[in-house]
Amino acid sequence: MEKSSFCLVAPVWKQSTRGIRGLSGLAAPEGSEKKGRTLLQFLADRFYDMEALREYLLHRQMLKVHQKNRSFTNIKTRYGPEIAGAFFILKQGGAVKFQGKEWIRPSGRGRFSLEFLKLQAVPVEAIDASGCAINYTGLDNLLPLKELRSLWLQRCPHVDDWCLSRLHGLAHSLQELSLAGCPRVSERGLACLHHLQNLRRLDISDLPAVANPGLTQILVEEMLPNCEVLGANWAQGLKGASEEQPQDTASPLHA
Repeated sequence: MEKSSFCLVAPVWKQSTRGIRGLSGLAAPEGSEKKGRTLLQFLADRFYDMEALREYLLHRQMLKVHQKNRSFTNIKTRYGPEIAGAFFILKQGGAVKFQGKEWIRPSGRGRFSLEFLKLQAVPVEAIDASGCAINYTGLDNLLPLKELRSLWLQRCPHVDDWCLSRLHGLAHSLQELSLAGCPRVSERGLACLHHLQNLRRLDISDLPAVANPGLTQILVEEMLPNCEVLGANWAQGLKGASEEQPQDTASPLHA
């Protein structure tokens, strides 16, 4: 069934090799007397199965994420794992800090200086990957950073429970971790952090996949007794639980 739905859209792509970006030009009317048609109308006319279009666009998006999380093997071979990890984060749009050095961040256009290639003997101590497209595969670039102390993964859309299960490779050095705003992190992933006994600060605030934030924070604090856990107030979980209890309305009182 999946193959047949994609066959329906195949004739469109044979007319042009420019892909989805080239469709805007095809969608423009030849004259002002013709009815104006938006790009969405154009796609609806030519893609007979809109579900196939949705699947195609989703597939393109996943390929883009996969491309962003590739390993830079050549850089790792030539300059070492510290430089390769830093290069990976900078390409993602994040920031890195080598020990004793200032933060290195890309410009608004994603450009950055390659001066850090000279820091082969200096370990990376902090990474800010907030909002980046890092996923399970992309962590391969960070796990060799054995002196990484701080890791911010705030609002990373592809960081999930499986990703957290891999962080035990950083247990020896990691002292600060932020998962705030990660939509795919749940209680199961947080349970995997019990390996990180050297953590001193953990931010688990604003996790929509966590059903009971207050209770979860209590459990995480018990799991990591030496760590300051930032998140929902413990009373929030208790309040949420009491509000979920059904009220007895079967026997109303009459005056």
